[in-house]
Amino acid sequence: MIVSEHELSEIRGLIEQRSGILFDASRERFFSTRVREHLQEKKLTHGTDLLRLIKNSNVEYDILLQRLLTQETSFFRYPAVYEALEKKVLPELHMKKFWENPRSLRIWSAGCSTGEEPYSIAMTIADTLEFADAWNIHILATDISRQALDHAERGVYAARELDTVSPKQREQHFSRAGDDFAVRPRIRGMVTYAPMNLAQVTYMGRFDCIFCMNVLIYFSEERQAQLVQRFYEYLEPGGYLFLGHAESVSKCDVKFDMHTIRDSRIYQKPAAPRPATMGAKS
Repeated sequence: MIVSEHELSEIRGLIEQRSGILFDASRERFFSTRVREHLQEKKLTHGTDLLRLIKNSNVEYDILLQRLLTQETSFFRYPAVYEALEKKVLPELHMKKFWENPRSLRIWSAGCSTGEEPYSIAMTIADTLEFADAWNIHILATDISRQALDHAERGVYAARELDTVSPKQREQHFSRAGDDFAVRPRIRGMVTYAPMNLAQVTYMGRFDCIFCMNVLIYFSEERQAQLVQRFYEYLEPGGYLFLGHAESVSKCDVKFDMHTIRDSRIYQKPAAPRPATMGAKS
């Protein structure tokens, strides 16, 4: 099993060309280890064999990418984020949309992996928003990996994966499926899954909130800035952007208002200025 530096570089280049995902020098060791593990699992002898395989098969390319992007994910992974959603963002949105008919809520989970994040968002909404069933709630959950999306759409998780879910939430939002637990239809019905490459521009309308947590770290600084600019444009005035702990908008040319809630920073697109009313004093 031999992989040369040149072959590793070719594989890196192919991934960046197709997906915009950059495995830079800081991830060099991780990248080469995962590629070699993949070669061993596929019983391939040379890096050229893997290159041929992923060039000729989108399925094989996706399987390799899933191995390289697999990271720790869990329900309610960052408690402060869901606390911010529950105690600040949702009450604000409830007030803002109270007189709308129908009341609607659009949220995007960009880089949703195996579904824990969008389902955590849906559970928080169901538990927090007054008369949530009377709202049109649409959570769009996207990921570049079809393998991850298949897992997410099944909505079935092992008992150990529910360790961060409270007993009350487990009772309300999951049902037993043999030894595992399945997300109940009420929560699953809030989420729509779709494959998406964030490096390609696709306009999907406006959102009240965008979650893109621990995804920007896989892109170059230039592409990160482009993505944050797109998120800003896709947000409704007053909408919120949630990023991972190691990510920020500080190097991007956009004007978000930042709020800190415990160890979590969330970014708000400024609300549109209110038009002057007749008879208002200057």
